[in-house]
Amino acid sequence: QVQLVESGGGLVQPGGSLRLSCAASGFMFSTYAMSWYRQALGKERELVSAITWATGRTNYADSVKGRFTISRGDEKNTVNLQMNSLKPEDTAVYYCRIDGRLRGLDYNHWGQGTQVTVSS
Repeated sequence: QVQLVESGGGLVQPGGSLRLSCAASGFMFSTYAMSWYRQALGKERELVSAITWATGRTNYADSVKGRFTISRGDEKNTVNLQMNSLKPEDTAVYYCRIDGRLRGLDYNHWGQGTQVTVSS
């Protein structure tokens, strides 16, 4: 059974930092990419950042460029999101996602989400 376990969310003041981590396990496919999405109350889920596993190529939403950094963790199939200079508009539930391929088929799985609240 595929599991994605996220950690690191919480309450932080504007201008502060948080580091999210996600560990994926229980799958047979080859990892293609891991990414972070977020969903604020009343809004659609949006891509925050993604990293392609083979090349390490990253991409970011315009709203977080220069503030957030995605990276592969030291453990296999883990990904981190370092969030600096946090703003109230970054408040959302953050979800980890893994994309993979096996025998020509694409797979993706989501974590349960972790709440990030930026407030004074």
